[in-house]
Amino acid sequence: MNISQAARKSGLTAKALRYYESIDLLAPGRSENGYRDYSERDLETLRFIQRARAVGFAIDEVRDLLELHRNPTRRSHDAKLLVREKLQHVEEQLRNLREMRATLRVLADSCAGDESPECAILDNLAGGDHG
Repeated sequence: MNISQAARKSGLTAKALRYYESIDLLAPGRSENGYRDYSERDLETLRFIQRARAVGFAIDEVRDLLELHRNPTRRSHDAKLLVREKLQHVEEQLRNLREMRATLRVLADSCAGDESPECAILDNLAGGDHG
């Protein structure tokens, strides 16, 4: 199938398919006229990439997961380790987001939000004292 058909069936854009090929995540065949010719296996790979990206895996992590997926002598331990590392990273991001939210609440609560030029938010961000 051609790139537009593969894009439609995979739910990705043709641009994404070309990108994944350019970084060697995917290697579709070529037809006699030189156009990309995607197989069902290529579609499976694209869906794998899409699902891995949807849960937050970066391209290099997707590459590692794909290598495991394609390796018949793989160990499930290796895949679990990658997922646990990603989970730990996500947990850290959530902690940071909660801290950011708390800081933003304090900043918002510190400002009168009126017509006055005095602003505790701007003073705080500038490193000055705020009342």
